[in-house]
Amino acid sequence: MRSLKISEVMWNHIEPIRCGTPVTKVVKALLANHVTGLPVVDDHRHVLGFVSEQDCIHSLLVSNYHHEGDPLVDDVMFRQPMTVSPDMSVVDLAQNLGAGKPKVYPVVDHGKLVGIVTRTAILAEFAKSGFSVDKPSYAGAED
Repeated sequence: MRSLKISEVMWNHIEPIRCGTPVTKVVKALLANHVTGLPVVDDHRHVLGFVSEQDCIHSLLVSNYHHEGDPLVDDVMFRQPMTVSPDMSVVDLAQNLGAGKPKVYPVVDHGKLVGIVTRTAILAEFAKSGFSVDKPSYAGAED
């Protein structure tokens, strides 16, 4: 399991979000792809940011309340997303997942987006490979 790489579990069929995209179209992309967030890229697939469901909910709530029209992804995206390499070990990434950490990571190779990896994909791979955590043993418990 330690040798399993991100490139083996990443999704590379999802189209990233482009700058200038209205948030309502971002929401449609999130829902259609069943993901909680997507990378935002330029025309050369360089990652410029990341937009999540939470960003969209907040943005649409504010824009609807103030009747400001459809905001753009540029206005709501997080501009310094955490990215991972396709050569990174799945186990190494899994060890760094936790509360407050992203649920979706852009996978970047030579500065360009090549896919995304989700917690769900990692969990599915662990389940498929029979990855398990040993039960804790206590002194005298089996004596």
